[in-house]
Amino acid sequence: MVEADEPGVTVRDVVIIGSGPAGLTAAVYSARANLAPLLLEGEPSSTSDQPGGQLMLTTEVENFPGFPEGVMGPELMGRMREQALRFGTEVVTAKATSVDFSSHPLRIRSGDEEHLSRAVIVSTGARSLMLGLPAESRLLGHGLSTCATCDGFFFRGREIAVVGGGDSALEEALFLTKFASKVTLIHRRDQLRASKIMQERALRNDRIEFLWNHTVVDLHGETRLEAAVVRDTISGAQRVFPLDGLFVAIGHQPNTDIFAGQLDRDAAGYLVTGPGTATNVPGVFACGDVQDHTYRQAITAAGSGCMAAIDAERWLEATGHG
Repeated sequence: MVEADEPGVTVRDVVIIGSGPAGLTAAVYSARANLAPLLLEGEPSSTSDQPGGQLMLTTEVENFPGFPEGVMGPELMGRMREQALRFGTEVVTAKATSVDFSSHPLRIRSGDEEHLSRAVIVSTGARSLMLGLPAESRLLGHGLSTCATCDGFFFRGREIAVVGGGDSALEEALFLTKFASKVTLIHRRDQLRASKIMQERALRNDRIEFLWNHTVVDLHGETRLEAAVVRDTISGAQRVFPLDGLFVAIGHQPNTDIFAGQLDRDAAGYLVTGPGTATNVPGVFACGDVQDHTYRQAITAAGSGCMAAIDAERWLEATGHG
């Protein structure tokens, strides 16, 4: 890092916004490249943009390479954070509140503090849209999930349900039939929003049943999900629906609000990248779920974090700052 033209103002080589698997991996690679990164890890909350991202809300992770016996989500993120610190990453427990990418150096504001940087790596992730029920925070990771690929294995031979009616919900339901004895798709309408081919696959699968015109209005269970309370959207009648697991698949929302008008976003709000992890602003790169609405896995996020760090290092070198 060097002094900017403004007296006493430090311009960093790299600032990383967000501290999930993508951000922390980017920090490890940036630090090992002697870029002395600053990582704004977010603030503790119940959302996915908290320090550590969505894995902080996950219990056991069994599909991250290198952990044959599985690892708790918070433990995995803690280890990744320690590794980033070991190589010299400066971590600040604060979230970016605004950015100005209209000129260089790039400016990132966090509360009353402003950080200047030649390059920025955005890894703010995405949050799963939830049902808005009070019990969700208590039961998430304890029978309630937002990721079939992550948690489906734990429901082998169980009766579970999926909430939603789009392609994501049907993909989750079809995947879960590999493990569950029965999957009930709970949808608030009497027809699906999913593509025709996905509908046909689901309707042909004898392990999938459909509960039309119903919504989930409550969850039962203190330490683990035991049942959902469903309401008929036509009659208003409610009943308790016993089940071992519930997967919420009503969509995701990328954490990109502060980049509106500065970084290109697609129709769903995800940052547009390419080639590689580059955004439309030179020196700004994006990785992880903030630009990936297809895979949304910890391992793919970590891989793209590595890519973003290498892209940033090469950009700095090409522009005379390496």
